[in-house]
Formats: sequence, structure tokens, C-alpha cells
Amino acid sequence: MAEAVLIDVFDIKLNSEFFCDPKCMLNVFKCADENYGNCTKCVYIMCSQMLGSERNGSQEETILKAAKNFQVLKHGFEVVWNSSKAAVLYSIKQKLDKADVNIVNIILPQSAVPAMDFYVDNLFTAVYRFEFKILEKMWKGDGANKSTLCQKALNNEEDVQHAQRDITKFLGSLQGLMGNLTILKSSLISDSIFIHGFTTREGGISYIATLSSLNLFSSSKRKDPKAVVTENLHRLAKAAGFHPDTYRPVKVDHANEVWIVGKQPEPDSYDGIVTNRKGITIAAPGADCIPLLFSDPLKKVCGAAHSGWKGTLLGVAMATVNAMVAEYGCSLTDIVVVMGPSVGPCCFTLPQEDAKAFHAIDPKCVRLPDLPEPYIDIRRATRVLLERGGVLPQNIQDDSVADKSQNITLCTSCHPEKFFSNVRDGINFGTQICFITIKD
Repeated sequence: MAEAVLIDVFDIKLNSEFFCDPKCMLNVFKCADENYGNCTKCVYIMCSQMLGSERNGSQEETILKAAKNFQVLKHGFEVVWNSSKAAVLYSIKQKLDKADVNIVNIILPQSAVPAMDFYVDNLFTAVYRFEFKILEKMWKGDGANKSTLCQKALNNEEDVQHAQRDITKFLGSLQGLMGNLTILKSSLISDSIFIHGFTTREGGISYIATLSSLNLFSSSKRKDPKAVVTENLHRLAKAAGFHPDTYRPVKVDHANEVWIVGKQPEPDSYDGIVTNRKGITIAAPGADCIPLLFSDPLKKVCGAAHSGWKGTLLGVAMATVNAMVAEYGCSLTDIVVVMGPSVGPCCFTLPQEDAKAFHAIDPKCVRLPDLPEPYIDIRRATRVLLERGGVLPQNIQDDSVADKSQNITLCTSCHPEKFFSNVRDGINFGTQICFITIKD
């Protein structure tokens, strides 16, 4: 399997010793060659560049001349420059993704390890496999050259704090992709009492095709790192008018547990959340699964839930309504429920055995029932269960609304320009959310 090698000389006196002492440079390449010469697809040399300074073309020419002597460099290398280490690593991540390389070997000085750990943890995910090689331990050059690599001795905590600031500043400087950030809103939820919305995929910084651009969920199975998702969330919070520090998303389990904020310790997993606390932004994800918002303008209570097909069958929507009634004294006739963008019956199928459970709720929830995998309408099933539970039909908003201009329950799979979709895009898919806050 192809691997990449990153040679981190970013903090070695602004690279001066590395480039000005050919013996030092050649010994570093020799270390890389002895460890990775036969398995490397690409080599990146991470260098700092002072703001306003020019790159030194002769330095790259020197490396080019050395390339013929080392197997590790023969397949190609690139010197990546920037005044920001976050910018260098993010640029390299984009190159790795383009080359479809996930195994990354980093050769770096011992002093650079704590900060690099932080950079890797925040700019990459578990999809990528990293191995650190300490340059001083690999070194076979003379003592004078080796001492060059050991000069930096800053406090580890200060290094990590600097890395945090570096990442935040760099990601904050990136231009949003796919147009302006767009928030869909429901006319059923009172704007005077609540801040709410359903996100689309527009206006974020995620660059991978199936995650671009406002992906709002980071997973160990996907390639969008948590620092990028955090920046996307900050941009959403600014556009919507809530504070990102108050953001409380559900912890998806595809079941029906509901957490009442502040009532008991937060569970390890739950798909519904309710609160009467002002200023707390509760949220639920959805990329085919239904993101649901709940509001009671009289009691000033709100809720959010994630309802996939399993959660739909388990009644997570009605469980969230019941939590509002039981905990805050809400009346069923006052509660509004809005379904956000989700996969429609045009695109979602299940095996016959699972389809039977939806047929039992309402035969109209299953289309072409004789197929091995019939088409399933999880939205209709959700509406039927809510109405049976006592929620008024006119207080439920979905794709059955007569005024199509009010339809925000669009099919995520059918609209790739607007929404993420697991059904359409596979495992490395992005995620939109629904969110709601009680105004102060």
C-alpha cells in the first residue's frame, strides 16, 4: 500500500540550517530513504515562510539535485511553504486525499511532537494512519548537525496553544464554498420566540466532494476533521444568531431515548433532546434520516430529534413530544413538529422484512410492496405516529403541505446541489442539521 512521508523542518530555525548545510539536509533524506524508500508514493517537505518573504528557488534546486541519490525522492517530492503550519498541513491533506493516500509517516524533531499530535488530531481523522519517526533518533550525522535539530525547547503547553490559535486563524481565513450559507426555516415556528433552522450544504469550508461544503459532523470513518466541522459550525452560528459554545447536538443511537437538558446526567447516546432553557441551542443531524424540530410557543419549550428508519419505528418523534408534555406541562394541541430535509420514498428502500413494519403503521408507507426491496416513506410513518399520539395534523409540517413554497422536507438524495445524502454518496457523506434556540 502506498504511503506518504512528511519531513517536518518547519521549526528548525526557519529551515536555515536545513537548507544551508547540505550535509544536514542529505542526512535527513538518508534517514527517510532507509526507512521508507521502497513504499513511498509522495514526499512532502514542510517548511516555514516568513510573511512577506520570497521563496528561495535555489533551496528547491538543491533538493532536486539530491533527489537522484535517494529512492524516497525519485517518485516525486514537494516543498510546501507557508507562515502557518496549519496551512502547510491542510495543503498536504488535500494532496493526500487527491492521491488517495491514507498512511502518513512524519519525520520530525522530538521538540515538535506535542504540537504535531495536536495538529494531526484536529486536522485529520482516524481514516488516516500516522507514524512519527524522531529525527534525532534516526540521525547518523555528526554531532554538530544533530544539535541543530535540538535547539527548540519551548514549553509543550505553549506549543499546543499556539497550534490551536494557528488552526483557528487559518481555517477562519478560508473562503466558503458552493455559494452563501443558506438556512431553511419553517413558518410554523415562531420567529419572535425561537431561533431555528435546517442547514443545507452551502457556505462551509469542507472541500471533499461528498462532504462539501457545510458538513457539520466529524466521524472516525470520514475524512472531514473536527477542526473543519467546528469552523463550519462557527459560521452557521454567526449566520443564525446563536453562540457556538451553547450548541448541544444529540448523540445518535438510532433509537428513541430523549434527554431533558439539565434534568439528569447526559446519556452516552440519545436521539431526542428537549429544553425550556433560554440561549441553549439544541440540534439533531440528518443526511437522509429526518431532522425534527419541536416547539411550544405558549410554554416556550423546544426540542430536536434524529429519526432514521429504525428510530421512526421506535417512535422517537412521539417520545420527544411526550417528554415535552411530561416534563414541562406542554399541551399536545400546542406542540408544532417540523420535518427537515430527508430521503424521500422516491429513493429509500428496505428489505421486505423491514418494510412489513412500516406497512403495519400504514400501508401507504410502502410503495411497490412486491419488490424485494420496497420503497419506504419514513416521513408519512412519522406523521401517522404523531397524529395517533395526539399532535394536530395542521401542526405537523412535511412534504404533504399544500403550499409547495413552504416545503422544506425535500429529498436529500434527489438534490445533490443542496443536501448531503448517505444513500446517494456512500460512507464518506456529509451531514446537515436542524437547530433551535429559545431567545433570551
